[in-house]
Amino acid sequence: MIVTNLKNAARIEGLNPAFKTVFEYVNSHDLLNEDCGRITIDGDNIFINNVELTGLKKEEQLLELHRKYIDIHILLEGSETIGWKSLETIENITKIYSAEDDCALSDDKPLSYTQLNVGDIVIAYPEDAHAPAIGDGKIRKLIAKIML
Repeated sequence: MIVTNLKNAARIEGLNPAFKTVFEYVNSHDLLNEDCGRITIDGDNIFINNVELTGLKKEEQLLELHRKYIDIHILLEGSETIGWKSLETIENITKIYSAEDDCALSDDKPLSYTQLNVGDIVIAYPEDAHAPAIGDGKIRKLIAKIML
């Protein structure tokens, strides 16, 4: 998992060609003031889910596991904590993998937590089981999906 701020995104753009595409799009649009929903950049290869949600308690949020996509979480408003645990250490799957949703769920407890502030980025690869949307109150964020 990579944690940084959108202001420093240029440093990691070389890790995947789609990262630059996502960061350029985000930096050139006022997505906080646009309607929530899916933003298609390159079909199912690169898209962004612009979402608003209510934060959950640590005990309530499950770990997500993906196979087909890299997630880029970008916080637009509010405060969010994201939990992390290595895929190799997952012991209990509560929802088996669905290819349609590209998601499995686990009720294992994260090994670490990262607190995000507005503009912060978390990049979660398939080996990064992650528990997003932990917090109090409203969270407005982008979740970019990049197909492997």
